[in-house]
Amino acid sequence: MRVAIPLASGKLAIHFGHCERFALIDVDEAKKKIVGREDIEAPPHQPGLLPPWLAERGVNMIIAGGMGQSAHGLFAERGIEVIVGAPVETPEKLVADYFGETLMTGKNACDH
Repeated sequence: MRVAIPLASGKLAIHFGHCERFALIDVDEAKKKIVGREDIEAPPHQPGLLPPWLAERGVNMIIAGGMGQSAHGLFAERGIEVIVGAPVETPEKLVADYFGETLMTGKNACDH
């Protein structure tokens, strides 16, 4: 499994489409263990660009602070699960909390 997390200053960026970078975290689902991480520069913001761009990089889950409903739907069309309302933490902590079933999510930080 490959999880994408939008970054700003090394932690989760609240606004998904306007992040600086993405952490792509590879996880062994059976062991619930992180097996790799790749950080990549985010492309320039352009509506509709991120779903195919992340899908091409093997992403099948996104942990985000906030994401608009339109983007959420575009990811769902590609079979990419989206979790919103995550706290500002490091990618490793977010993934570990998710797989440990302790990830606390709140309100979607995006309202468009």
